Amino acid sequence: MSKRKICVVTGTRAEYGLLYWLMREIEANSNLELQLIVTGMHLSPEFGLTYKDIEKDFKIDKKIEMLLSSDTAIGVSKSMGLAQISFAEAYEELRPDILVVLGDRYEIFSAVASAMIANIPIAHLHGGETTEGAFDESIRHSITKMSHLHFTATNEYRNRVIQLGEHPSRVFNVGGLGIDNIKKLKLLSKEEFEASINFKLNEKNILVTFHPVTLENSTAKEQFQILLDVIDELEDTHIIFTKANSDTDGRVINNMIDEYVKNNNDKAVCFTSLGQLRYLSALQYVDAVVGNSSSGLIEAPSFKIGTINIGDRQKGRIMADSVINCDTTKNSISNAFKRLYSKEFQDELVKVENPYGNGGANLEIKNILKTMDLENILKKSFYDIELKV
Repeated sequence: MSKRKICVVTGTRAEYGLLYWLMREIEANSNLELQLIVTGMHLSPEFGLTYKDIEKDFKIDKKIEMLLSSDTAIGVSKSMGLAQISFAEAYEELRPDILVVLGDRYEIFSAVASAMIANIPIAHLHGGETTEGAFDESIRHSITKMSHLHFTATNEYRNRVIQLGEHPSRVFNVGGLGIDNIKKLKLLSKEEFEASINFKLNEKNILVTFHPVTLENSTAKEQFQILLDVIDELEDTHIIFTKANSDTDGRVINNMIDEYVKNNNDKAVCFTSLGQLRYLSALQYVDAVVGNSSSGLIEAPSFKIGTINIGDRQKGRIMADSVINCDTTKNSISNAFKRLYSKEFQDELVKVENPYGNGGANLEIKNILKTMDLENILKKSFYDIELKV
């Protein structure tokens, strides 16, 4: 019997970290063959050429160049078109039995659109979520409609995928993939972590990741400057920045980070990518994840630390009690920091539970990918839920 070929696509460092243990599960199974396509930011010098790190872990079957040097709307659209052409050629050569994708980025949309036309069954991870401040919202739901198997992070997200017309028998609530990283990785000690980033932690420490809000026009510079102004007034605090992704206006934020760190190298350090081990290790020693990254919602609660979630980028996602939401004004962000360090909030953190589960998602997904009957899986009927009047 021939092995079932499972083709995984990754375009960003964060998504690769989430997919890592699933790929290990696939690779270790004698009935499955892992195929890996790397694209997007992984192949960009500006974002650290992270495909080189992937090559230490897995064999890359295809590299798909798509990132043009522009982060404008026109540049992103051209990148998507270029990617779709290249994915079509890659699938023709690799002939996968199932394509596995995660999330909601534009390069994943291109990968899925090509696979749909090539009649390749698509398994989508982390669907059903909402991010009302980003065009990722529309992309994510579009990917859901093009996909045939769905693996969600919470039951509420599972219900939303079903609400989009997907049959319940093909929608599986497996929990958040990032939880397995926390359980399986041997995280660095404080001394090892400080050595790995060549930076000493202080009495207080924060990890800052701020991405552009793609449904707002030219707000990135203004919003991030306000955050920098608030951070600059914090006392006895060291700041670890991780840079923005390749969304429109991402470069604006990254230039501002570079400038801030250059002028404040006694208390701030920045990285294009910390990588999964250093990032999760950092969560052991910082007081909060600050910005608008999904990691502040999905992984941070497992470490019993706070998250200051700024603005609308993650609006609509399920959040633990450790998340402090604020808007993009100086007053609101300042008040969020006051709440973070209040005795009342710090006492509450001990009792926080992560709504994205306790791990095991990757093994469950692998078993379903291995055993799912693919006969007629491409023919989908719209599943109507009963409307309550």
